[in-house]
Amino acid sequence: MNKRITYILPIVVVAFAVLAAFATLGHAPEYMKVSGMVFGTSYNVTYESNEELHDEIKAVLDSINNSLSPFNEKSIIAAVNENRDVKLDDMFTEVFQLARKVNEDTDGAFDITVAPLVNAWGFGFKNGFMPTDSQVDSLLDIVGMQKVTLEGGKIRKADPRMMLDCSAIAKGYAVDRIAKMLSAHGVKNMMVEIGGEIVAHGKNGNGKVWRIGVTKPYDDTLSVNTELQTVLSLTDVAMATSGNYRNFYYKDGKKYAHTIDPKSGRPVQQSILSATVVAPSCAIADAYATSFMVMGLKRAKEILSRHPEMKAYLIYAGENGENHVWSSPGLEN
Repeated sequence: MNKRITYILPIVVVAFAVLAAFATLGHAPEYMKVSGMVFGTSYNVTYESNEELHDEIKAVLDSINNSLSPFNEKSIIAAVNENRDVKLDDMFTEVFQLARKVNEDTDGAFDITVAPLVNAWGFGFKNGFMPTDSQVDSLLDIVGMQKVTLEGGKIRKADPRMMLDCSAIAKGYAVDRIAKMLSAHGVKNMMVEIGGEIVAHGKNGNGKVWRIGVTKPYDDTLSVNTELQTVLSLTDVAMATSGNYRNFYYKDGKKYAHTIDPKSGRPVQQSILSATVVAPSCAIADAYATSFMVMGLKRAKEILSRHPEMKAYLIYAGENGENHVWSSPGLEN
């Protein structure tokens, strides 16, 4: 009797293992969610999978934080800004090259060397001050992507005081990297969002395309306004929004917006209040949304006419202060 049981038990164990394997194969994937804080803002990732990938998401965010965050004193970009010898990684190099490409395409409206001016006006990662005209003119001498190059794996500056700030492209790039990692794990349905920059693929938990709201551009430094201007139905694209309605301050009765014109060295005074860009990658959408805030409505339309792969939803102020909307043909669909 005992001998017989000895032969049967392995068969039973194998049978249970096979049943467990089939049960796993038949188990419908679940929509998982993970949220947290990074780059001074929040992130939210929703994805459908049988595999929990929270640690992998965190690892991607940590690697980008260690490469591109000026708030991280140990990051590569912090070392570059302080003229310390540092080995550039693939992420830093990729973002720098993409930033240069957008800089050339926008005739300098997008410029990651604008950090000294952003700091001077009180919006950067250093303590700012209200600069005088002469101080602004002086800082313009150390701004301009044509004054910095990538040679032999090193950043070469025309002036050691130059500083880089990839804040207007790094969040979008991080969204792309997370989406790419999820795709590599077989995830087809996902929504990745960092600070309002988004990649959406497939469908949501209700089996429909993702619906993303565009906030009305009211002055809202506390980020409590939730009233929506419109809702876009998106899938298999990226979206980014830039606006001056949440990051600004008043001094002596005048409003100072956080977007700095790299050519004038001063906060932008364009009529665009909010620029939402839909593009194949979130880094591209992020960079061009900022560019459009600097360029204004007319030049933004000119850029869009050259890039059929991009679409935009622009909210701008009329002559009497009323809000108007312009959107790319086809975006309403």
